[in-house]
Amino acid sequence: MSTLAGPDGKQRCRWSMSAPEFLVYHDSEWGFPTADDRRLFEKLSLEGFQSGLSWRTILAKRENFRRVFHDFDFDKIARFTERDIVRLLKDAGIIRHRGKIEAVINNAKRAKEMVKQEGSLAAFLWRYAPPVKGGKPSTAATTAESTALSKELKKRGWKFVGPTTVYAFMQAMGLVNDHAEDCVIRTKAERARKAFKRP
Repeated sequence: MSTLAGPDGKQRCRWSMSAPEFLVYHDSEWGFPTADDRRLFEKLSLEGFQSGLSWRTILAKRENFRRVFHDFDFDKIARFTERDIVRLLKDAGIIRHRGKIEAVINNAKRAKEMVKQEGSLAAFLWRYAPPVKGGKPSTAATTAESTALSKELKKRGWKFVGPTTVYAFMQAMGLVNDHAEDCVIRTKAERARKAFKRP
């Protein structure tokens, strides 16, 4: 994975320079671990919406997604009805794709089940994170772990969670550190991952 110099002259992952809004996202969110179930559910949902689209499109609409999906409170989303689907299909602030909207509602119900069974989404999802080690960043679109996690989520009834979608989620939420080797943020993300207590 190659890098480019940022506005401060420091090297960063090349993709973070491809749109102005990517820089803050790259420097403060991407690759940093969290055990917050809502944030994890949000990211899985948004990666599902991204399927076939660019992350820039999703990031530009993220605040709208948060507004219409109650900040990704899956207990509330699980209660959505056909009326909510119709309302969302009319909202130009989000991606108006019935299948993806229905997937988020379905997945909210599955998330509630998972919390009952596993204690939290974080406890389940972090089981699939490879051990923290100073390995090289991956340029692959999937890994054995993302394929295994995707398979298990599908088995539990989740939708729009293919191995590529799941790997993008793992990269973003710090389950792996795929910042380029000479990216200025890589060490910060690695420190955060080492200090992170896996749920």
